[in-house]
Amino acid sequence: MIVNYSSSSSEEEEETDNLSLSHQRKRRSILNDSNSPPRKRDRSHNENSVDNEPDPGGKCVSTKTAPPRLPLPDSVLEMFRGSEETRPEDSTLHGGRIRSFEHERGNWATYVYFPYVPDDVFLDLLDEITAMAESHGVPLTRAEEFHVSLSQTVVLRHHWIQPFVQCLRTGLAQCRRCVCLAEKLRVYSNAEKTRTFLGMEISTGHAQLLDLVRAVDKTMEEFNLSTFYKEPSFHVSLAWCVGDYTEQILTTCLPKLQSLVDSHEDGRFQLQVNCTELRCKTGNKFFSFPLR
Repeated sequence: MIVNYSSSSSEEEEETDNLSLSHQRKRRSILNDSNSPPRKRDRSHNENSVDNEPDPGGKCVSTKTAPPRLPLPDSVLEMFRGSEETRPEDSTLHGGRIRSFEHERGNWATYVYFPYVPDDVFLDLLDEITAMAESHGVPLTRAEEFHVSLSQTVVLRHHWIQPFVQCLRTGLAQCRRCVCLAEKLRVYSNAEKTRTFLGMEISTGHAQLLDLVRAVDKTMEEFNLSTFYKEPSFHVSLAWCVGDYTEQILTTCLPKLQSLVDSHEDGRFQLQVNCTELRCKTGNKFFSFPLR
């Protein structure tokens, strides 16, 4: 019996070839789908989407750029500037005066004092004093306000202000009021020798002022701040000038200035400070402490 397998084997081979070709086509289709660029999203799905189209090299190229960010306002940027970015202070804006310590954001210059409210007689005498000093080459400028200091100028952080004031109020609760008199002129300068002052020294009421200083010093110690001078000389600053004119005033015109005080038209002038209300100034804030 003769068996001929040629037809069947050829058919099987043909079927095998067809299956192989079909697998190859499916594989190519899958590879082409995986390499093709993604579909564009519907614009209603995301308004901020970016449309991409393939370039001839097969890479995706953006046809739409994202909108630019709006710049922050200067007022917002200024909120986060550090202390090292503070602008240099222009001393010409306040008569050439220079700060004793650098200004820093959040630091409040603070001091305790008794105010002195001047009358016309005092202001007329002060005009005579500054005019005579000017004739001797000393350019004195009248003080903007007059007081007797009971503390050094210290620095408070803003969040310290309320507890500092409360501590000060408690310490002064038992202190008594007094009256102080001054009649002798005194010249002095600050520690940096950048300003010279002409003042009138307190001669009556010194002991009562020392009691008040001790009460103020206790509050300063509570906040680890500088206390007042060990041997204070209480005075009212009358006028000032930029630079060190101490020797020039002492040698050329201080005796003449004192004679104006001693030979005033109504007799020797006495500056009277009614110490009934102690005050604290911190930055642009004022606090009052009435005494018993």
